[in-house]
Order: sequence, then structure tokens, then C-alpha cells
Amino acid sequence: MSSLRTESPEAGTAVATRTPPGRRQQYPLQFVLELARDRIGLLQSMAEVGDTTQIKIAIQRVVLVQHPDDIKSVLVTNQKNFVKGRALDRVKVLLGQGLLTNEGESHLRQRRLAQPAFHRDRIAAYATVMSDYAERIQQRWTDGQTLDIHEEMMHVTLGIVAKTLFDADVEHEAPDVAEALDLSLKMFNYAILPGGAFLEYVPIPWVRKVQASRRRMDELIFKIVNDRRADMTDHGDLLSMLMAAQDTEGDGTGMSDQQLRDELVTIMMAGHETTAVALSWTWYLLSQHPEIAARLHEELDTVLAGRTPTLEDLQKLTYTRMVFSESMRLYPPAWTLERMALNDCEIGGYKIKANSLVLMSQYIAHRDPRWWTDPEKFDPSRWTPEAQAGRPKFAYFPFGAGTRICIGEQFAWMEGILLLATMAQRWTMQHDPTHVVEKEPLVTLRPKYGMRMTVARR
Repeated sequence: MSSLRTESPEAGTAVATRTPPGRRQQYPLQFVLELARDRIGLLQSMAEVGDTTQIKIAIQRVVLVQHPDDIKSVLVTNQKNFVKGRALDRVKVLLGQGLLTNEGESHLRQRRLAQPAFHRDRIAAYATVMSDYAERIQQRWTDGQTLDIHEEMMHVTLGIVAKTLFDADVEHEAPDVAEALDLSLKMFNYAILPGGAFLEYVPIPWVRKVQASRRRMDELIFKIVNDRRADMTDHGDLLSMLMAAQDTEGDGTGMSDQQLRDELVTIMMAGHETTAVALSWTWYLLSQHPEIAARLHEELDTVLAGRTPTLEDLQKLTYTRMVFSESMRLYPPAWTLERMALNDCEIGGYKIKANSLVLMSQYIAHRDPRWWTDPEKFDPSRWTPEAQAGRPKFAYFPFGAGTRICIGEQFAWMEGILLLATMAQRWTMQHDPTHVVEKEPLVTLRPKYGMRMTVARR
């Protein structure tokens, strides 16, 4: 495999004639079975072939791209030649035409309308909510208690996103939202597997429960939107901003009720799932590296001295941010991105045919030994300014890139750091040695069996 190279002006155009190298099936449906059994393993075997490699799964050409220059070409330089992959078409059943699933001019319009709601000043106002919810959940913990920390993180991040999004308390005002999101995520985790598209239509009790719960969620969201339309009071939440937004660069109108619904569900799903997953793996890694946990505690004791962290503390919590960054390198919540090529193009010197599915895996790229010495090692020192300056930008892309970069990236960074700081200054966590830790690479990189940890008060 090659090292860092300079992009040519023609990057992304169809000038190459060679097709990418790749594995060949040894028996029918081999790659389909590998995809179902071990998705990461399949991509790792592809990565061993080269920077740009191709296989066929049934009749679909699947290309894995892992060099930073080529990742930039797909996500930024030549992004207009690519659309989201077909797996997200299934997610539209839940999300509708939200920012995650929308395409083309419609996506750009929605992005313009939603962007002000995620302005730095607006996001900063939610720091207190994040710290307060972190304090609330740890009040339920007792010294020596063993619990599923992944379930706890899912609970606290859903509470935060509901409060900041539409000023609701999911425990008391919107329990159907919590249930519908959790059930729908579980179903769509399996719907993206081969044959999973038919799961929505299987008449079994679990699927019917998902559908009924989703209908209740929609009823609640539309009720909230209708009530807000009636008084138009600014509640200081994201919904108020979304409702007030007007497309001044386009037709001057705002979002319809259906568009608001789709964005609310999209933000709720993406806004709590990814941060909860990232924190779950962070707690696990800290439990395996007590020397790193000790240094984290030292920073928290120095900066916070026992008080709840605030927005002003973010710039001082440098090592806390380094720990969170390194955790998302090893266990990126969004572990792979997929795009569909609209036209023939060139990637890495190879011809990529139209309708090829192009994959860029954060899990694979974040472990590339060219950019990461001893890549399996949990080492927050990789995130000093000097260390970062020595790596290509697209060696690390936990939130994507280009016009489709996660609109809530700054929200997620602030939330992850504040929750980690709030909890870690009062608690240590030890992984239950009888509990099996296994990755579940579906929509996000969840711990398959949760994350059983014993909490101890510091």
C-alpha cells in the first residue's frame, strides 16, 4: 500500500482503465455469508489487498477505499458524483426525509434551514442541560453496584436530546419516544443485513410492537409541533429554531410539519445513539487502562475541584478530550460510510463503475499503521497538537466530512466531554470480568451484550 500522495486535479474523473483488485469467491454466496457473520472481518480482508479494492456481493460491486486522499475525493472533492447507499433507503421508513437520508437540492435546503439551530452560540446554551442530566443519572448509582453502563448512557443521552430538542422529559412527558426509538433502532440494525428489507413486513409480534410504538411517537411529535404552531413562543430549544428558520437563499419558506417531524426523529436517533455508544466504549477502555484513568482523574480534580463542569471548562479539559478522541478512534460509533457512484469515476488510480457501492470504514482507517503507530493501543497522547499535525486529515473522520458531515458534531463533542468529566470525577468503573465484550457493527458500533461495569465512588 502507498503512503500519503498528492491528489491530481483529475481526481474523481473517469481517466483510469484498470479495475480495482480484490478477493474472489471460493463458493456461491461466500461474501453474503461473511457479511452476515462478520462485517468488520470482511472489510479487513478487503483492506489487506490494497488501498482501493473491490468485491461483488451477489450482483453488487462493493469498493473499499481507505487512503486519506481517496476518502477526501469521495466525501469532499468529488462528492457530487456520490449519493447515500441503499441501506439508508430502509431507514427512511423511520426517519423520512431527514438530513441523514435526504439527497440533492432537497438535502441542501434542509441543511440551510437546520444549520442555525446548531450554531456554536446556540449549542453552548445546552452545556448546563448536559451536566445536569449527568448529575441526575449518577444519583441513582450506589457504591459497588454492577450495572449495564451502555444502558445508562443511552438513557442519559436520550434525556439530553429530548430536553434540548423540544424541551421535553422523556421519563415523564414522552416515554413513547424513548421506546419507539429503541425498538426502531434494534429493528433497523437487522434490516440492513441481507434480506433484512423484508423484516418490516413480517407479521410477528415484535415487528407489530415496533410499528405501534412508532405511530405513538409520531402522534406525540405532531402534537408538539401543532402546539408550538399555535403560540410560536421560543422555548430556547432546537425545535423553536427549526420552526423559525426560513430559506432566505431559496424560496423564503420554512419547514413543513412533515419536515419538522423527520428532522426531529433524525436528530433524536443520531443525537443520543452515537454519543452513548462512544461513552460506553470509553468507560470500557478506561477500566482496562488504570494509568490513563488516573491521569484523567488528576486533570478533573485540578480543573473542577469537585464542582460540576460548565461550558467554560471545555477548553481546560484537554486530556479529557484526548481520551474521548482516542476512544472514538478505536471504537467509532459510525464505523463505516457508504456512497453509491452515480457515474464512472477514478479512485486511487482505478476505474470505479457507476452504481458501485463505495465504502469508507472509520474502523479500518483509524487502525491504518501508516498513520497510527501500534494502532490497537489505547493512547490518548496521539491527540497532542504535534501528533495531530503529523497525520493526514482524513486518517480520522468519526463524523464524516464534506457537506454531509454530521450537523451535530459540535453538540456531540461537548456532550461527550461534559458527561465524561461529570461522571469520571466522582466514579471509577471496573469491567465485570464475567461479562463478554463483543462489537456489534450494525448501524452503529454497539457493544453487543451491553457493557456490565461495577461503579465505585472515588
